Amino acid sequence: MVQCNASHILVGSMAEAQELIERIRSGEDFEALARKHSSCPSGKEGGKLGWFGKGQMVPPFEKACFAAKEGEVVGPVKTQFGWHVIRLNGRK
Repeated sequence: MVQCNASHILVGSMAEAQELIERIRSGEDFEALARKHSSCPSGKEGGKLGWFGKGQMVPPFEKACFAAKEGEVVGPVKTQFGWHVIRLNGRK
């Protein structure tokens, strides 16, 4: 079974997620931004979610993770929890 390892930043608006993506792409540290801005408890860990397989995350989040390239930052992705900025850390 294929698994993904991802980190994310969960925020309340698409505009905020888009701004964070631009900041990350211009060189700001993903983990530092997650600690400061994410409303998910994983924010304290720099947004790290660890390894997960298909069916373990909500569908829009999972689809984005499994479509991303390793190291890629994707989003904004909307789920019932809010807006996500996702970084795929690895796939196995």
